Amino acid sequence: MGTETYWKRALEQSERALKSGALVPLSTSLEHLVGNPESNFELRTLESRLPKHLKREGPKPNPFQPWDPQLEVARLDPGHAVILNKYPVQRGHMLLITSDWAAQDSWLTLADWTALVHVDQDTSGLWFFNSGPIAGASQPHRHLQLLPRNKDEISCPRDLWFQKQLASQRRIETTNDSLLNSCSVVSRFNPSKNQDEQAQHLYDCYLSLSKQLGNGHPSQDQRPRSFYNLLLTPQWMAMVRRRREGAAGFSINALGFAGYLLATASADRNWLKVHGPEALLREVALEIRGNTVVESSP
Repeated sequence: MGTETYWKRALEQSERALKSGALVPLSTSLEHLVGNPESNFELRTLESRLPKHLKREGPKPNPFQPWDPQLEVARLDPGHAVILNKYPVQRGHMLLITSDWAAQDSWLTLADWTALVHVDQDTSGLWFFNSGPIAGASQPHRHLQLLPRNKDEISCPRDLWFQKQLASQRRIETTNDSLLNSCSVVSRFNPSKNQDEQAQHLYDCYLSLSKQLGNGHPSQDQRPRSFYNLLLTPQWMAMVRRRREGAAGFSINALGFAGYLLATASADRNWLKVHGPEALLREVALEIRGNTVVESSP
């Protein structure tokens, strides 16, 4: 467990940014959707105006080049910075961005993982990445996101679901569940405390997940073969391939697979009540069997 310097800085900067108006927290109501113990969900309903970054129409300026200095938490040499999410649901929600332009839909690099490890060894939690618009990314400039967690706090509502899948993969089990077949999980365990070795390990895990899901490799593919979501906790890393951005009026990014859903005015809450949140995830995930894409009806 680190000293949580970045989390403390984020909370301090949040207070200053709130007073200046640079930070605009989303006002939501919270409902717990209790499924089985391995797959719970939190549904937040947006009660404030929809932020511009969630609106699909029209061109959008790059908010990271330059980024708002009132949202800056830290600069990481040589090529990354940590800033606050301008529209947080949780206080201290941070973004790890590249200082110079890098595309969100291209491969994450070893330098990205090195910067992540630098932050993570001090302040850990739930990291997530949306590889492009189909995966729920609101900006094309590369950014990973961190929701800090206390030492004894669960990383996300569906943590046990991913841990169970990891155990199943170790037993080489097969399944007809399209949600399971769209996702792959690897253990994050690495005894090394060296930051460079940790970064290389996570980079290798990332490439391994891509290979397992038939999403290509940077040595052969200029970009990943499809959009995907990435989730990282202190215990595991997971990748989910995506076929569409949303369903039933819900926009789904990596947090949806972690168990966090956001309902806006367009969301069909009745559909969600009838079919359930896992059915919503199945609507947007791209099923893979033996590196072969399984076509599903829209």
